[in-house]
Amino acid sequence: MSSPDPLRRAEDDGRIRCAWPLETQLYRDYHDFEWGKPLHGDDALFERLCLEAFQSGLSWITILRKRPAFRAAFAGFSIARVADFGEADVARLLADTGIVRNRLKIEAAIGNARVARDLDIGLDTLLWSFAPDPRPRPKTGAEVPASTPESVALAKELKKRGFRFVGPTTAYALMQATGMVDDHLADCWVGSDVSDTVRPVTF
Repeated sequence: MSSPDPLRRAEDDGRIRCAWPLETQLYRDYHDFEWGKPLHGDDALFERLCLEAFQSGLSWITILRKRPAFRAAFAGFSIARVADFGEADVARLLADTGIVRNRLKIEAAIGNARVARDLDIGLDTLLWSFAPDPRPRPKTGAEVPASTPESVALAKELKKRGFRFVGPTTAYALMQATGMVDDHLADCWVGSDVSDTVRPVTF
């Protein structure tokens, strides 16, 4: 899948969707082919953990537009490689105009990689151990919570293990994005399983 023009407006294709991804094609493709799909793999989940942390205080579309630059800057979000970043890498990242240049978030991403590298269980296993039982999809956006008991518990566990910039709200956004919960609205056309995604998402 080629990278879409982040500024191109999405055309009406007649499908019913959640309300939030309607403006740009980039947002719509993320919603249709990635958000809410079950995701596994330590490095893949580390990327999402980092991006959700960088999103704090910003719009998600800003992060999506910068995602290719983030991947280049953070070695494809390889836990092993980011864990080896040093002060020279911090300086390089702070000078990189393609990403969010926030020292605390950059240092947290590197520190989180070191924690993830040294876990007694894989990051995938740790995160998914907090996934709740399936529940009916929400009927309206008003039914979608900002956090849940599971995300509070996940954030508490991550903090205890040394992760930073992952509070209950960020933890819940991570759960939504990676399919641990399915918060597509009940009438949204997108399925939550991965079988209906016939092409890899490479935003």
